[in-house]
Amino acid sequence: MAGEKEAFLSRWSRVKREAVAEAAKPAPVVSAAEVPEPPLPPVDQLNFESDFTAFMKSKVVEEGVRRAALKKLFADPRFNIQDGLDTYIDDYSIEDPIPPELLEQLQHVKRTLFGPEPEKPGDQAEADAAVSDQAQPQAETPLAEEAKGHVDRG
Repeated sequence: MAGEKEAFLSRWSRVKREAVAEAAKPAPVVSAAEVPEPPLPPVDQLNFESDFTAFMKSKVVEEGVRRAALKKLFADPRFNIQDGLDTYIDDYSIEDPIPPELLEQLQHVKRTLFGPEPEKPGDQAEADAAVSDQAQPQAETPLAEEAKGHVDRG
């Protein structure tokens, strides 16, 4: 049994040394110039299921071809669906007035909670002045003329 264990251990040791030696060997270097790039498919024949990774490589594709491929990809209707969770998809420029029934209900609640609106003092004074101006003749009294400084004192 002792001989079998030594054989096992020696074999294990030999395999480990070979694995380390194999890992230490440098891998054959293949330059990028040696590997030919596969030809790009025509942009006109691309669809949603096509592989677009070749168009995204910076050294292979010029900018115009890349943009044309992306335009073709995003022209698919699957990218043109709004999810409905976007906050700003509504058109807020359309006026949506409050219905007259709701305005009347709001006014009723306002009168109930806060009472009738008090009249503004300036509005009442202007209304009284307009009424008194119409009632008085256009001729001024001596006191009014004296206040203006038009009266000669002799």
